[in-house]
Amino acid sequence: MDIESPAKLADLLDQHAYLADEGLATAAFLALRMGRPLFLEGEAGVGKTELAKTMALLLDAPLIRLQCYEGLDAAQALYDWDFARQLLHLKAAEAAGITDAGRLEGEIYDRRFLIARPLLRAIETDPAVLLVDEIDRADDEFEAFLLEVLSDFTISVPELGTISARTPPVVVVTSNRTREVHDALKRRCLYHWLEHPSFEREVAILLRRLPECTEALARQVAGTAARLREHGLVKPPGIAETLDWTEALLTLGARDLDPGLAAVTLGAALKYREDVEKVLGSGVLGRA
Repeated sequence: MDIESPAKLADLLDQHAYLADEGLATAAFLALRMGRPLFLEGEAGVGKTELAKTMALLLDAPLIRLQCYEGLDAAQALYDWDFARQLLHLKAAEAAGITDAGRLEGEIYDRRFLIARPLLRAIETDPAVLLVDEIDRADDEFEAFLLEVLSDFTISVPELGTISARTPPVVVVTSNRTREVHDALKRRCLYHWLEHPSFEREVAILLRRLPECTEALARQVAGTAARLREHGLVKPPGIAETLDWTEALLTLGARDLDPGLAAVTLGAALKYREDVEKVLGSGVLGRA
């Protein structure tokens, strides 16, 4: 797809109900044009993962997601051998009277027995959008390994040889900044920090994603969410939580946000007990 400008990309994202500001649209456009990974950092729920999903939709490419976590290693991200199928093949060969060890070894390490994990799938799929989600949860060793893969999109499988991407995937790397990601990985990427949306943008997102929502309700929810983010919470609500909260209110038939309804549905927006108690005791919902 030929996308000639950041404004055009923003328009295409808008067609898929993702409202990107100028800074994010420019960063994503440059990542596409320059063939560089896009590193998105920001609070949870501000739209980092959703951007990757929307990019996959507008590029008509599969989204391949690598969810990072502590202890993730190269084998879990790259590939694994299907030992159960290999064993069945050996038993079938034995039943057929095949005893040639060299032949059997060659057969059991055939490509059909290789299980492609997200990184290998992204390299073999053309086109593809690779989402490396929450890289800050992975260990330093995996981060260094990922840097190597993103440098040339080539993977070596000792039994098969080298597998290279015909067309490198579009890569989005996200971080909630639970720890600092090393500079080497950031230097490989184009970087963008996602803020919580402005009040008007959040209202527009709510109205776009939830067409049944009234403008009055959208403005009340967005205004309350903005005040909650200034309240020193453990986990302030992101746009994902604001959407959940609004959907919960709509499910209850709400046309506007009164303090009582805000209080009983607060669990859609806040996910920590101390945050809920702090907000309920502060009177901030009284201005909903």
